[in-house]
Amino acid sequence: MRTIHAGTLLRTTPDAEPRPGQGVLVSGDRVEAVGPLDELTGAYPQVRVRHWAGTLGPALVHDGPLPAAPTPRERVHALFRLGVAAVPAARLTDPDLRAAALRSHVAVPATPAPRVLTVGVRADLAVFAPDGTCLATVVAGRLLHRTT
Repeated sequence: MRTIHAGTLLRTTPDAEPRPGQGVLVSGDRVEAVGPLDELTGAYPQVRVRHWAGTLGPALVHDGPLPAAPTPRERVHALFRLGVAAVPAARLTDPDLRAAALRSHVAVPATPAPRVLTVGVRADLAVFAPDGTCLATVVAGRLLHRTT
């Protein structure tokens, strides 16, 4: 199922200047298009559009100890509340924690490289409020966290 995600602003990389009026078309677990929201909605008029009141960009890579929680599943879901969709393999040495991460489709790269929003990449997105609070996290095209 296709979805267009549009934030108040959009960053295509963690350091890119945020731009207004942009959106990301997600199809399955991939980014299908990135561009002006009016062009995306014009080209795909039947697609659901999710408007987010924050800055949309690539989800984060968490290169530190995972948050403490009673179960591996809860530790992984604590990452989604932070806007994280990837954890380097070196941080997932516990078999139960790694299994929970993989079940939730967390990306497990060999190195902690930052993510980029471009056509063809895995659809890992996060939306942040001006104060840095994560409002929503999309992991492999699936909305796994939202505050409202």
